[in-house]
Amino acid sequence: MCHAFVNVSNGVILIKLVVETLRDRKADVGSVRRERRFELRGGVPCLDFVNTLSWRLTDRPVEYLGSYEDLLAWGRQAGLLAPDETEALSRRAATDPEETRATLSRAVALREAVHRVLSTTIADEPRDEDALLTLNRELSGALSRLRVAPAAGDSYVWTWERGGVDGSRPPLERPLWPMARSAAELLTSPKLDRVKICAGEGCGWMFLDESRNASRRWCDSRDCGNRERVRRHLARKRVSDS
Repeated sequence: MCHAFVNVSNGVILIKLVVETLRDRKADVGSVRRERRFELRGGVPCLDFVNTLSWRLTDRPVEYLGSYEDLLAWGRQAGLLAPDETEALSRRAATDPEETRATLSRAVALREAVHRVLSTTIADEPRDEDALLTLNRELSGALSRLRVAPAAGDSYVWTWERGGVDGSRPPLERPLWPMARSAAELLTSPKLDRVKICAGEGCGWMFLDESRNASRRWCDSRDCGNRERVRRHLARKRVSDS
C-alpha cells in the first residue's frame, strides 16, 4: 500500500512511497512468519474486515487475507479474539489444513457479501439478494454460538462459545462470528447512512463517518487525503508552467 507524505515548504513536495510486499497468498498454516499488521480505519469491525482487500477500485486489488493466520491476526488486532483463543485456533488449524482453507474461503466470501450489501446501499441500487443470503447464513451460525455469561458483580455480558458443538476443540470459523454480527448490527442501525467509501482514487476502503457534520472524505487524511492534495498541487503546477 502506498502512502504519500507532503511537505509544501519552499515549494517542495516530497512523496514517500511505502510499498508493502505481498506474501504468498496460499493458506499455509504450518509456516512461521511475521504477523501481518492491519490498519483499522473503518470505525466498526465489519468495515475493518471489508478493508482487508485494498485498492478495490483498481485493476490490481491487494489481498491482505492470504492465509488463515492472517485471519487470526486481524481478529486479534481488532479486539475480537483473545490471545489464548488465537493460539488455540492456530494449533487447531495446523491439524486440519483442508478445513482451514475452506474456512478462509468462507471468510473471504462473507467479506465480499458484506461489501456488496453495503455498496448497493450506498449507491442506492437494488439489493443483492445472494450477498444477503451469504451474510444471513453466517449470521445464523454465529448467533447460535452467542451466550450470556456472568460478569463482575451481579452483571452479565454477551460472550461467544469457546469450544465446538461438543465443547471440545475451538471451531475454525470462530473469527467469522463477530464479523457477521457486526455487519448485521450496522445494517440495522441508524448509522447505516453514515457509511462511506473513501474518496481516494482507487482506494475503495469503507468507513463510518462519525464527524459532527458528516464531512469526512478519506479513510485517512494522512494517506489518501495527502495523495489527493499532492495530485491537485501537481495539476496546478502543470497549468502554471504551461
